[in-house]
Amino acid sequence: MINILAVFTGGGLGAVLRYLTTLAAVKLFGNTYAFAGTLCANITGCFIIGYIFSLTLHKADFIPPELKLFLTVGFLGGLTTFSTFSCESFCFIKDGKILYAILYISASLIPGIAATYAGYTLAK
Repeated sequence: MINILAVFTGGGLGAVLRYLTTLAAVKLFGNTYAFAGTLCANITGCFIIGYIFSLTLHKADFIPPELKLFLTVGFLGGLTTFSTFSCESFCFIKDGKILYAILYISASLIPGIAATYAGYTLAK
């Protein structure tokens, strides 16, 4: 039961942070660039999960299993937004903005993998 509560609580907090990140992006850049909030949430989430992955791989007892579930499945699951990313990418393609789609997909995947590696390396 504690695992379910950890995931539930973390997911809610992560989703709220993602929503606030999107609001901040709209305020800073306007509705046209609302996707910047998704991009920021995804890259940040990639870094954090890389960091946690490294900590738990190299220092297994460092993070209790419930906290790991809270952070990874819950918080990062709520924060990162692959389904939103996919929909935004599709919308660019549907609207004929192929270059935007390519740039957005590239700007999400390449730095995302790099951020995961950076988090992993930093925690090692």
